[in-house]
Amino acid sequence: MQLPSILQGRPFSEAQLAQIQFLLDQTPQPSRYRLSRQLATLWNWRTARGQLKDMAARSLLLKLEQQGWIQLPERRWNSPTRSGGIPSQKVGGSLDESWLEGSLASVAPLMIQEVSQLARPEPRAQLEACVARYHYLGYRSRVGQNLQYWVHSAQGRPLACVVFGAAAWQCAVRDRWIGWSRAQRAERLGWVLNNTRFLILPWVRIPHLATHILGRIRRQIVDDWQTKYRQPLYLLETFVDRQRFAGACYRAANWIWLGQTQGRGRQGSHPPSTTIKQVYVDPLDRRFRHHLNLDPAQVYDAPTPPARPVDEAPHLGRPGPGNHLPDPTLPGA
Repeated sequence: MQLPSILQGRPFSEAQLAQIQFLLDQTPQPSRYRLSRQLATLWNWRTARGQLKDMAARSLLLKLEQQGWIQLPERRWNSPTRSGGIPSQKVGGSLDESWLEGSLASVAPLMIQEVSQLARPEPRAQLEACVARYHYLGYRSRVGQNLQYWVHSAQGRPLACVVFGAAAWQCAVRDRWIGWSRAQRAERLGWVLNNTRFLILPWVRIPHLATHILGRIRRQIVDDWQTKYRQPLYLLETFVDRQRFAGACYRAANWIWLGQTQGRGRQGSHPPSTTIKQVYVDPLDRRFRHHLNLDPAQVYDAPTPPARPVDEAPHLGRPGPGNHLPDPTLPGA
């Protein structure tokens, strides 16, 4: 198997692999936690605020082990947020799972809370447990910069979970649309944020809810990002598996359809290793291209999205009772 040239968004070669193997050989009684922090420290791998990116380092180590390049020490305990590792009673015990059907007005105004910065860990733990159990992709431990939103009705009932994380290292249609060179992308990728999970709880059936949530979060996400990380944010992105979902809520919320991925995953693996997904973006600043790409000659217009009847609910949760509603704001619904 060929050694990857890019791993976890970083250039990678035999030299980096040798450094990792040295840490494995020289560390007495190594733990995965300790190795991750040692590697992040060795590479000075930090966020814009100087925080050590040990979880990104952990993810890199796990990928190397999965591909057979290294052997990590045995896991000493299971991560409480790893997909499938959360007991179901921990999710359902404190949630009302009774059927909820009605109009958007019946649950408005929504209460949308960013929980990753709260001093109390319970809301964040419950959100991660819900996404791990009910989202078809599951949920792993938080890696790198992120925002996590709980959405509640006006009556205080949980309705949805929305998670944002680091942008994909490369995406051909996105990079072409922005006009990025490799150097520009490496320098400015942190100004783009990916909607990695969007879950309407499976017992909730409210037409237009997902589109409304996207609009509400858009109004506060820049401030939330700057409060947490002290850095700007100019563009949102997401990837929709069209074999499962139509992306109706993103179109209704005026996200821009750019095309589709090549199936190489967030880190651009070769050969293709994942399903083809539709790419949507949402600019957060009128001058976003000025910030992301200073060369207007390299900017391309977005293509026209293909016509398609909308036959799925506008969210990315696991198929359930509320996941097959047409969105009447779109043609063909």
